[in-house]
Amino acid sequence: MSGKGMNLTLKVWRQRSAQAPGGFVTYYAKNISPDMSFLEMLDTVNQDLALRGDDPIAFDHDCREGICGMCSLYINGRAHGPERATTTCQLHMRKFKDGDTITIEPWRAAPFPIVRDLVVDRSAFDRVIAAGGYVSVNVGNAPDGNAVPVPKPDAEKAMDAAACIGCGACVAACKNASAMLFVGAKVSQMALLPQGHPERRERVLSMVRTMDEAGFGNCTNESECEAACPKEISVSNIARLNREYLLALLKD
Repeated sequence: MSGKGMNLTLKVWRQRSAQAPGGFVTYYAKNISPDMSFLEMLDTVNQDLALRGDDPIAFDHDCREGICGMCSLYINGRAHGPERATTTCQLHMRKFKDGDTITIEPWRAAPFPIVRDLVVDRSAFDRVIAAGGYVSVNVGNAPDGNAVPVPKPDAEKAMDAAACIGCGACVAACKNASAMLFVGAKVSQMALLPQGHPERRERVLSMVRTMDEAGFGNCTNESECEAACPKEISVSNIARLNREYLLALLKD
């Protein structure tokens, strides 16, 4: 590929709104640099569409550094594309070959209704977080950093769970559209630390109730969520969520 770019065929889902019918539209991306990110490739396609007077392809993005979780695209049948532990914005075109056909879709889950084209409404996750993904504290001076000892294994597990960026790939990859990995990670990061213990019972009951109300499905332990997660959140967090939920029910 030295000295020239790639020519690609894109089959992109276009849909004006959640109520409008949608379908795949074929575009041709020409002279694409292998060093471009996937979103930069879409930017280039949109520039060409704008020059022709056509509507650009709507897709979500923000930080483009693998942190915000906005770049939620289903690429060739995989959440975020073919590269494991990689967000769409960090996926580079060198993972594809000249002449490839790439199919690009939005997340497919009832709790994530399509807004337009490749953009979905993931506010259901926001409602789950608002239901209990926080720690209530008394305001005042910052406590001494060593005043509350935390065992190192617990701290590491909490940090691993907190790496979840809420992109929704776990839901998109799951045949049941389950949000258990997301909710498990958010419950775990609090349950593992002493600061999260006072509201432990109320938190898990409220977050699970909100998850169910949003219409997410149940987990059937097939681990597609872990395989699709760009931050490699472990399904052990789902087991911890189940334990926390059952203990909360017993204490209720």
